[in-house]
Amino acid sequence: MSRATLICTLAAALLLAAGPAEAFRCGNRIVTEDMHEAQVRRACGAPTTMRHIGRTVRSVNIPIESHYGGWTSRHFPGYGLSEEVIVTEYVYNFGPRKLMRRLIFEGGILVSIESLGYGYRE
Repeated sequence: MSRATLICTLAAALLLAAGPAEAFRCGNRIVTEDMHEAQVRRACGAPTTMRHIGRTVRSVNIPIESHYGGWTSRHFPGYGLSEEVIVTEYVYNFGPRKLMRRLIFEGGILVSIESLGYGYRE
């Protein structure tokens, strides 16, 4: 096997092993998970539909940093703290030639992006 074939094979394997990219484009802006609700609204405008699904309890991890010489170690011991947050669903309809997107926010932070199929004319 030649060196070029080996490099191409390894590159293809790395691309296939990568997880799914949870992002989509709104105009010329990219929307990704861990964005705030206000950032998504700024990028995409108002959603077609918005509803509050319910509430959930999330654990809160407070990082502790330890400095050893030139190294910094950060760990999350998990003190058992939790908070109740509101779960909100946004649906964006980008028209009949583009996919609709369902966004789930927990406490104002985007945690899930789903494709729903092609949109419709309003």
